[in-house]
Amino acid sequence: MATATTSRRTLAGAVAAAVAASALLATIAARSGATAQPSLTVHVPPPANDRIYGSPLARGRPIVVIDAGHGGRDPGAKGVSGDIAEKDLTLTLARELRDDLVKRGRVRVAMTRDDDRYLTLEERAAVARRLNAAMFVSLHMDSAPNGLARGASVYSLSDIASDAEAAHFAAAQNAGTVTDAPGGPVQAILSDLAMRSQMSASADLASRLVNKAVGRFELRPQPHRFAAFHVLRRAATPAVLFEAGYISNADDEVLLRDAWHRSAIALALAQAIEADVAARSRH
Repeated sequence: MATATTSRRTLAGAVAAAVAASALLATIAARSGATAQPSLTVHVPPPANDRIYGSPLARGRPIVVIDAGHGGRDPGAKGVSGDIAEKDLTLTLARELRDDLVKRGRVRVAMTRDDDRYLTLEERAAVARRLNAAMFVSLHMDSAPNGLARGASVYSLSDIASDAEAAHFAAAQNAGTVTDAPGGPVQAILSDLAMRSQMSASADLASRLVNKAVGRFELRPQPHRFAAFHVLRRAATPAVLFEAGYISNADDEVLLRDAWHRSAIALALAQAIEADVAARSRH
């Protein structure tokens, strides 16, 4: 009898030990599994820049949005030298134009980016809409397979492109964007009227820019072109896309990297912007 009792106690102890060991192993496994679970990281892009620059005398003046093309993971075109990217030159020129406009005190200025960040076309245009900007100027450097092509040009918004090259350029710029559908017949008519007014004002701004540039730096033949650029359309304000020169041309690249040459471009842009704002304020 004593032997049987002892056997039952031994068996019960073994079972209890086994249960305890199983529970311990399950706990360790659960903790190990929790530790091994991969973490989910959601990349939230930095917000577009809504900071407004201006001298104290410019308080309440119209806001001009300067858009430095490309940025971040989108370098834009490569210089013919191979050691500079379009995104760097556009940002440098944008800062110089901003500083000129702030110094002159006739407008206030916002920039879509003031550092090396990537922004979608919609994020760029949204800055102008949020700030109710009087104008949107997008800065770029041109590039072409023909290494002899050079000179600055300016594009304004139009449903019909001025030429095949402008249409191809707009299509490349618009890649990946989605066009909003009208909300109804009345909304479509109102949107169309607003768009016609925006196109006309954009063409006027482009013409003023060309006039201010003549004699100061080289322009390409027929420098004012137009096409259906998404970023210009969505800015919902008079808007142009300015190509400062051909980064694929050795002579133009040298000029675009020269501070004195860029200052001539920035001054022409600043004067055209101020003249356009003044002209529209009189109407």
